[in-house]
Amino acid sequence: MSLDFHVSNATSAGGRRAQLGLPHQTVETPVFMPVGTAGSVKAVPQDVVESLGAQIILGNTYHLYLRPGHEAIRRMGGLHRFISWPRAMLTDSGGFQVFSLSSLRKVTDEGVRFRSHLDGSSHFFTPEHSMDVQIALGADIAMAFDECTEYPATRERAQESLRLTMAWARRSLEHFRAHQHRVPWHDQLGGRTQSLFGIVQGGTYLDLRRESAERLIEMDFDGYAIGGLSVGEPRQLTLEMIAEVLPLLPADKPRYLMGVGYPDEIEQYARMGVDMMDCVLPTRAARHGLLFTSQGRVNIKNKQYAEDQSPLDPACDCMVCRRYSRAYLRHLMQAGEPLSATLNTIHNLAYYLGIMRRVRADLQAPQTA
Repeated sequence: MSLDFHVSNATSAGGRRAQLGLPHQTVETPVFMPVGTAGSVKAVPQDVVESLGAQIILGNTYHLYLRPGHEAIRRMGGLHRFISWPRAMLTDSGGFQVFSLSSLRKVTDEGVRFRSHLDGSSHFFTPEHSMDVQIALGADIAMAFDECTEYPATRERAQESLRLTMAWARRSLEHFRAHQHRVPWHDQLGGRTQSLFGIVQGGTYLDLRRESAERLIEMDFDGYAIGGLSVGEPRQLTLEMIAEVLPLLPADKPRYLMGVGYPDEIEQYARMGVDMMDCVLPTRAARHGLLFTSQGRVNIKNKQYAEDQSPLDPACDCMVCRRYSRAYLRHLMQAGEPLSATLNTIHNLAYYLGIMRRVRADLQAPQTA
């Protein structure tokens, strides 16, 4: 058994309240998943991430494969044990990171050859190898190896990318099903296994998106993700793709929108029926001094905050807003203090996770006429 998924309530707009039962955690959805690229949510210790209410985080297959190596992590009991994270976890396939190495990669039907951004060494990722790496890492959810289409892309380019993604999805699934029992915690958790999600691609072409979704559903993955968005396309186009794909995906399986977005976007997508989302934005923006609040975005580096003794967000109850002033947060940023990244990130994560708590509460009770 890999996952249990139960929808407890749904709205006429498509939003739904559900429980996603995974080997390490039952996750209440819709959920935002902080990104822990190299085995940590940048600048924030795991116990603090837990205290903020994060139910599930991401690990990055590409980065962990390069350093410290998936076999080393397997020998240490898997990624959960290695990083001391007791709750749920998802790993991406490495496809997007390889996609981003456009000048350092070569794509063939067999897979992708790329050069490490660390030392220039050559590596070859196939769907089967991506599955082996993710099984060794041992996250609750693994992702099929895909090819992400850039924006803008011609129809011919999007069709070719989709051809690769569909072929790789089948190969990923077949290899995963044959080897998923090798996950490091298989025997410790009563024989439970990982889940594998397929990824809908197709660029910004509605018919290609439909084709991708329909073909993946025939393969019968444990859940389905919408990938290849938030790569530079206009927001309205993103919405069109999501609105087209969501109704096609099985109602009894989780739906994951990859790599989004700003606070208002994640709320909108959750109310449309997306169950899971992730994005590096809250952590990356925090390290650059961009903070999200109920009163709008704050660039804490601005001089206007130099003597502002008010909390960052008066409506926020996070540990940062309860204790520290805008003036102090600006000082830390200007002084280059490491604590700046920590406090800024804690607040941004608290803000994102708070949005999802509010949306879940709104979706909790059946609607009345």
